[in-house]
Amino acid sequence: MSAARASNDNPVRALAATDPVLARLIDRIGPCTLQPKGEPDLFQALLRSIIFQQLHGKAATAIHARVVALMPQSSAESLHALPDEFLRGAGLSANKLLAVRDLAAKTLDGTVPPITVAAKLSDDALIECLTRVRGIGPWTVQMLMIFYLGRPDVMPASDFGIRKAFSLLYRRGRPVTPAAILRHARRWRPHRSLASWYLWRSLDPELALEMPAPARKK
Repeated sequence: MSAARASNDNPVRALAATDPVLARLIDRIGPCTLQPKGEPDLFQALLRSIIFQQLHGKAATAIHARVVALMPQSSAESLHALPDEFLRGAGLSANKLLAVRDLAAKTLDGTVPPITVAAKLSDDALIECLTRVRGIGPWTVQMLMIFYLGRPDVMPASDFGIRKAFSLLYRRGRPVTPAAILRHARRWRPHRSLASWYLWRSLDPELALEMPAPARKK
């Protein structure tokens, strides 16, 4: 069986073969349970992302539900038609109100593409496109690509959890730069989204109790 065929048939096995440290982590955690949510369109996914930024889960979930309830069709057109006081009443801050307004406007003018068009764009092109929306940065788009669109080779090296996990696994807790993570992650291609998921999972407190301490150099 060719390496490419093995990579397609079993991405976890292919990823483990690239990196002994990650292989041990994969062995501890077991199969990947990541299931992309598959939002029906980018507007809905980005609306949720904007609302959830810098909020605890329960509060963000409640605000998101109230905003969606105001929109009969959950569409950019529906949000565009809503008065500001309705959205403020749902719990949106002034900054988030501006952000969702901009999201609606850029969805209507085509800046935010339909999901069928977005699927054909490269990761870099999609980041460049969606970060034109107020309040949407590269990290938000990377999370969308991993958790909603199911793209297999995304490496959010600036993410706090990724940096912390990488530091603990590879640097004995010493600080690490996103650039250093990206250099190391070249070996994980084309499964860097999968590697990211395992790095996040390594921070699970229960797993940390089971993980052996890194071996010290003699």
